[in-house]
Amino acid sequence: MAPLARNFTIRNVLLAGILLMLAGDFMFALNDAMGKWLVASFSVGQVVLIRSIGAFFVLGPMIANQGAGKLFQMERPILQFLRVVATTLDTGLFYAAVVYLPLADVMSFYMAGPIYVAALSHLLLGEKVGWRRWLAILVGFCGVLIILKPSSAAFSLASTYALIGSVAFGFAIILGRRLRGTSDTTLVTWQTIGTLIVGGVLTIGAWRTPTALDFGAMLLLGVVSCAAHLMITRALKLAPASTLAPLHYSLLLWAIVFGLVFFGDVPSTRILAGSAIVVLAGIFIFHRQKVVETVVPPENVPKGVN
Repeated sequence: MAPLARNFTIRNVLLAGILLMLAGDFMFALNDAMGKWLVASFSVGQVVLIRSIGAFFVLGPMIANQGAGKLFQMERPILQFLRVVATTLDTGLFYAAVVYLPLADVMSFYMAGPIYVAALSHLLLGEKVGWRRWLAILVGFCGVLIILKPSSAAFSLASTYALIGSVAFGFAIILGRRLRGTSDTTLVTWQTIGTLIVGGVLTIGAWRTPTALDFGAMLLLGVVSCAAHLMITRALKLAPASTLAPLHYSLLLWAIVFGLVFFGDVPSTRILAGSAIVVLAGIFIFHRQKVVETVVPPENVPKGVN
């Protein structure tokens, strides 16, 4: 392949990863708003259980197309197991935290996820992060703090749930990068099975019969979250984690929109100012990515993905 054509292909792959990450974060923001609404009436275990069942509406056809046998043909089984543990902790602890804390407070902890990812990707994946992007990540995190301004209620047991969940979220992203040779279907199926099992255990003694509307909403939650996981899993195979991680801040913008639409929360000047800082930091990071012309290694392109 000619150098010019190769560079064009690499940039297209990188752009596809960025767009998928943004779309996945939109779906996650929708998932967060729906989850906050549902755990107000049902136990965390019940929501996670039915949500996991709903995810198989998306995964079922993908498993049939790939072949169920391939689910057991995994690279690095230990890392696969650790990723399932991380994603299950991420999901369960998020819902446990929003039972007691405002959504904004919980998200303030999860916004530290990109900081963990940037540091871990440098240490564990060998991805170079220049000082300008490090500075932009820190500036973006300052914008997060301006937007969310955690309340005094943040220092509680629920805040511990959110903190541990956010760390698990960062590790899940890094492990997804290490397992880029595994198909999206396999990765998301096993993490869904993990949440299904844990949700089933937590539901024992805490089951409340839902209405048809509530049951459908919990199933839809699974479809939305599964779609988000698939988008982000694919994105992480197309672009470096340190480039994609700051884009996670786009969740804040969608949180403003969904907060206004679903909960009647009108954003204050502080929130708008903080959002502007976050967006500008993200744009600068994308600009620096183009300037340094980071090359996506061949092994980062999906292999055997179904």
